[in-house]
Amino acid sequence: MAHATPAAPHRGHTIGVLAAAAAALLWGTTGTAATFAPSAGPLAIGAAALGIGGILQALIAPRALRRAAPQLRARWRIVAVGGLSVAVYPLAFYSSMHLAGVAVGTVVSLASAPLAAGVMERVLDDRRLGARWWIAAALGIAGSVLLCAARLGDAQGDPAGTVFGILLGLVAGVTYAAYSWAAAALMTGGIPRAAAMGSVFGLGGLLLMPVLLATGAPLLASGSAFAVAAYMALVPMFLGYVLFGLGLARIGAGTATTITLLEPAAATVLAVLVVGERLTPAGWIGLALIGASVVLLSIRPATPVGDAGGPVAEPRTRPAPSDPT
Repeated sequence: MAHATPAAPHRGHTIGVLAAAAAALLWGTTGTAATFAPSAGPLAIGAAALGIGGILQALIAPRALRRAAPQLRARWRIVAVGGLSVAVYPLAFYSSMHLAGVAVGTVVSLASAPLAAGVMERVLDDRRLGARWWIAAALGIAGSVLLCAARLGDAQGDPAGTVFGILLGLVAGVTYAAYSWAAAALMTGGIPRAAAMGSVFGLGGLLLMPVLLATGAPLLASGSAFAVAAYMALVPMFLGYVLFGLGLARIGAGTATTITLLEPAAATVLAVLVVGERLTPAGWIGLALIGASVVLLSIRPATPVGDAGGPVAEPRTRPAPSDPT
């Protein structure tokens, strides 16, 4: 039995990595799926996808939300930051893809998120991010930059639209990191995963409802548009964020957001194969770097959590969650 104790942390880390990676692959389908509803604008797509998906996160966790209500009220600022970020993220993200293309919009949004998440964890949680995390993040960001440069070098692209799309992608990346941090902070503070995710995403979904009501009519105009909205709300957004919550509870926001660099890789491949976007050799090198980043993060460090190279160290100022599930 002396050698059995480390097995649980190792298994939990592996489950967290796999859950975050599966979520990223599901999210990588959203940009391509949106192209099958050309009559619907990016605001409608974003509001439907994460608005409905977010509300569903709350609807599946009524008991957890009731039990955690006093704790959530005590941490209402964190819930508010997370909910507002959930509401802003899809509007910026899908607008970024609309203006700059599926590949670049996804790449910029997800490439900026790990750095923002790392800064938030370091400043707000006093969490030490080891050298291995920084190396993995650097590889992922470098790969994303190559993908972005490949798109900007495309003579058929619209430079002005691409630049504005990149700026919106940065907004999406920061808000993605912010709601990831908020959900992880609630879980680290002892709030069960279902209540943390349900409160943050439920609030964000409610905030997106006015946008959906104002812009969502084209989603009901045809069966294909409705099917796209239903798929995005139920599969990448609802199921994807259930998986992402499992990952957050086990590996932290910084590592989880870095692993989800798989999303721009998946989105780029689909954009090339399905949408018809072009990718240069430099872009394919970028994909390889993103893959190396995820592989590096998926390997459990041999040193104890918190040592150099351990990307999932617990914050030194907060206790571990009593019930992450």
